[in-house]
Amino acid sequence: MGFFRVQLWSRKNARPARNGFLLLALACSTQAGGSRFALYRQRPHADACIASGKPAMKTVRIFAAHTEGYNTYRIPCLARAKNGNLVAFAEGRKHSVLDYGDIDLVCKISYDNGNSWSKLKVIVSEGEGTWGNPVALTDEQSGRIWLFLSWNDENHSQHGGRFNGKQFMPIDAWGQRKLFTTYSDDNGLSWAPPVDRTAELVPPAYKWDAVGPGIGIQVVQGKYRGRLIVPAGRRNIYSDDHGATWKYQLIPPGTFEGTVAELSNGLLLRNDRGVGARWSGSHTRFVSRGSIEQGFAAFAADPHLPDPRCQASVLRYAFSPNVLLFLNPAQSEKDGTANRCLMTVRMSEDDGASWKYARLLYPEVNRDSLCNGYGGYSSMIKTADGFIGALTEFNHNVKKAPVAEKSFSIDFHRFSLEWVKQ
Repeated sequence: MGFFRVQLWSRKNARPARNGFLLLALACSTQAGGSRFALYRQRPHADACIASGKPAMKTVRIFAAHTEGYNTYRIPCLARAKNGNLVAFAEGRKHSVLDYGDIDLVCKISYDNGNSWSKLKVIVSEGEGTWGNPVALTDEQSGRIWLFLSWNDENHSQHGGRFNGKQFMPIDAWGQRKLFTTYSDDNGLSWAPPVDRTAELVPPAYKWDAVGPGIGIQVVQGKYRGRLIVPAGRRNIYSDDHGATWKYQLIPPGTFEGTVAELSNGLLLRNDRGVGARWSGSHTRFVSRGSIEQGFAAFAADPHLPDPRCQASVLRYAFSPNVLLFLNPAQSEKDGTANRCLMTVRMSEDDGASWKYARLLYPEVNRDSLCNGYGGYSSMIKTADGFIGALTEFNHNVKKAPVAEKSFSIDFHRFSLEWVKQ
């Protein structure tokens, strides 16, 4: 599928309401130099905004359902190699949309900052088990791209289940869910055989486990500059020797599917998906600040970040000026894949204490359009030319349907910081 251009229009203080409706103040320059403001529930004509020459935003579907040998593509991860290549990772689910069964880890590469993409490459496809939850990070000093993966065999799933005549047993013992790493030293073109790190990096009491998904980071300031950090279930995995050895640090419980970002004061931010009753009491993201050496505070709900109990992504865009970005489906009425919509990118200038700017990622405005598959898991990275690249899921079957009829694709978005601030 080729590129399609997103029509442009400004949104100021876009804030999804808890009742599910969205009211946006839209502003476009007039020929007289003034502004016209209006409240919309439906998509406006955007010709005036396009004519004003404001920054463009492009979207392309790079992993399309029912193509290149897979029923569904889910769980995106986006990395930037040291030479500027963008590497988009995903779970290639062969036979169904289910989280278990025969799932490979696949990727595509862009050599031009996301304007075009290569054909699909399979990174790992050993056996008929589940390879997934990709977390990538680039060591800017060595140039190596690290990729962390979770794995379980073809007979197990998190809770057990049945599909296509086969029964899957629940994962109920340590070691049934494993953690692997691989790496690329040629900017994503080839990958080393996966190495099993379960014994050293999965705590002995854990049964179900997962890393990320999304991206890890490399610390760029202070005493621990160069440290590699990977967010994982109830812990941070880190290395101070460029991946020669890895350790983990336990963090407070109550969340899962975590993200991590470096703050301007040297601390780290964990921004995680809430679990169970904790999420149902707030319908928000949960955050904690701390460090590898001193530990992390208990997670607290962030009332400024509504969330439908879904994975999200955080990106440190710059330290000077202080710019932190956050992307998630902001419809927070209830959980479930059908509710993962209103994909909203937010910008903070104070390390996430507040979020001054917010903009919907897709051009549709009315709730029915935005909640018709546009949203889910995501991943963001800063491109070599200063734009933001983002991967997001697209759900082709929001309505109730048999599992065999459901499928997901993954879209790539390329936009500027100025576009977010509009």
